[in-house]
Amino acid sequence: MSQVVSLWEAFAQVPDPRDSQGRRHPLPAVLALTAVAILSGARSLYAIAQFGRDRGKSFAAALGFTRDVPPCCATLHYLFAALDRKAFERAIRRWTSRWDAAGWESVSLDGKTLRGTQGHEVPGVHLLAAYAHEAKLVLDQIPVDAKTNEHKAALEMLNLIPLENKLVMGDAMFCQRDLSQKIRKKRGHWLWPVKANQPDLLETLTDAFATDGVSPLGAKARRRRASNRRGHHQSARSHRNTHVDAQHRAAGLRRLA
Repeated sequence: MSQVVSLWEAFAQVPDPRDSQGRRHPLPAVLALTAVAILSGARSLYAIAQFGRDRGKSFAAALGFTRDVPPCCATLHYLFAALDRKAFERAIRRWTSRWDAAGWESVSLDGKTLRGTQGHEVPGVHLLAAYAHEAKLVLDQIPVDAKTNEHKAALEMLNLIPLENKLVMGDAMFCQRDLSQKIRKKRGHWLWPVKANQPDLLETLTDAFATDGVSPLGAKARRRRASNRRGHHQSARSHRNTHVDAQHRAAGLRRLA
């Protein structure tokens, strides 16, 4: 069983990309400040920096800062631009591992564009997240860049999260054979909605659940489908009759001429 670590200890495992000379603030303290500020409503680097400076020396010391004044906005900008994202995600994953066996049974895959990342020149950061409902926890998240899509990112995500005896859910875009096979291979289960973008599969499932005894709506669905077929046939017959009548009228007009 892996050792339980605090969030600050997890931050301490992230490699510091800065040169040791001139380094003013410990990286775990900077990351802790960022986490607390965001949880308190900060939505920009400026707001994070101001949040730390507004709370004084004792707050800074409690987070692990060795100086009285926390970092400014520019320091945060250059630090986060150089930070190893994958190493940061591994550290967070280790911190959240305490909940991996906490009784959760289902996980949802969902893609979102982060708030505050949209700009006129730089596209918003789009992430695919795996959210465990019972634990109220994001197990992992990975970026979805312009060269791929959520389907391909989900294949990568399935390598990062525990799936045995877990139910994986998502929207219709995840209803793909390779995703379902990978989940089953890892002894998990899946539940996908099927929509009109997969018409053959939708019709097959509709026919299967229209069988008596399979669904309480089976008889109703069967009657609705039969009614739709009759309507289609009647429409086609009416179209043929109209076409024949038009031909007869045209012939009569030619005789009159």
